[in-house]
Amino acid sequence: MRLTIIGGGGFRVPLVYRALLTTAGDGSSVRCSEVRLHDTDPVRVRVVARVCEALAEGVPGAPAVRIAETLDEAVRDADFVFHAIRVGGTGGRVRDERAALDEGLLGQETVGASGVLYGLRTVPVALRVAERVAELAPRAWLINFTNPAGMVTEAMASRLGHRVIGICDSPVGLVRRAAWAAGVDPAEVNYGYVGLNHLGWLNSLSHRGVDLLAGLLADDAALAGFEEGRLFGGELLRALGTLPNEYLHYYYLARETRRAVAEAEQTRGAFLAAQQGAFFDEAARALEDAPALWERTRLERERTYGAEQRTASGGGERDSRDLEGGGYDGVALALMRAIADDRRTRQILNVRNAGTVPGLPDDAIVETVCEVDSQGAHPVPTLSPGLAELGLMLQVKAVERATIQAASTRSPALARHALALHPLVDSARVAERVLARAGWPETV
Repeated sequence: MRLTIIGGGGFRVPLVYRALLTTAGDGSSVRCSEVRLHDTDPVRVRVVARVCEALAEGVPGAPAVRIAETLDEAVRDADFVFHAIRVGGTGGRVRDERAALDEGLLGQETVGASGVLYGLRTVPVALRVAERVAELAPRAWLINFTNPAGMVTEAMASRLGHRVIGICDSPVGLVRRAAWAAGVDPAEVNYGYVGLNHLGWLNSLSHRGVDLLAGLLADDAALAGFEEGRLFGGELLRALGTLPNEYLHYYYLARETRRAVAEAEQTRGAFLAAQQGAFFDEAARALEDAPALWERTRLERERTYGAEQRTASGGGERDSRDLEGGGYDGVALALMRAIADDRRTRQILNVRNAGTVPGLPDDAIVETVCEVDSQGAHPVPTLSPGLAELGLMLQVKAVERATIQAASTRSPALARHALALHPLVDSARVAERVLARAGWPETV
């Protein structure tokens, strides 16, 4: 089996390759013979290839790592394509975050004004990738990692239909942490989850037929034992009756989080730009040291993830179990295995709605529990979101669709409209100034 990674110079690519090594030589259909890495940055992709080669040392049956110079070379006849690009690099993220912050708005990569700006840059490139996959690898499954994941997956689905599936590690992380807090093995729980990417709610959790969610929400000590419980607090969670995805902190405690981001020494994007820039510069000069440098940098990246949210809520440090990796890589590997082996599994994925959420179009991409087999991912019935949750989903979905239309037509008027629609952007005039600060569409 051939796997292609578009955005193969991305910092987290070795996590995916490391996950693939766990199936090398075990007879599974998901075992890769070759991993092709394609990236617009030749230095970064060379460093990442070296890290992957080091991970493979001594592993029987490890897939070969090859750098593909062109997009067509990368995707031709691939079985799976991972789409993990960052259009504009970390410099683009810094600009997106700063354009929002300078207008008094939240500056966060995928949420609010910055998320719209990121989508405006990314959608045209994602559509081109989807078109080349449709032409050169029509039987391939494309797994989208690229943020804003729901928006980008929806854009690519217009070219690839059900053969594109979006993934995110936030929902599975929430399920895992909630199960630990309830004192049970995450592998043994049943759960319900529904929403959009970075805008979802865990609305049921049970173990061997026994409901866990109500007891967990009532137990302040248990809530204090995991990240989302500390971020939102028991009083708010009991009022909601659900466990929200961590990114809903930007909505439910918008003022506090915005203040924490504004008061930070640097934005998250600026931190990663400096950290990863230093890593790639040093690793490129001494490729033999790249694997050790990567692991050290990865741990620091994981430790500081979500720091502004924890600052706003007094949430403390991340759980050490969340520093071990096993996020995107684990989700992607489980999805690949289920499709390749026709192994029916349940995962939280970004797929077409198909009636799952009444009130949303059937072709809208939602994030929900799916059953996966060789024919793809199929959403399963779930509890319908409440009026407040549905209202927020409808508003953000309108933003996503307006952004896709603006990006596809390069229309400044539609881009301003998309920004102004967002519930975290409080003025159409501000939306206009944010777009001017970002310099779109000249910056793409």
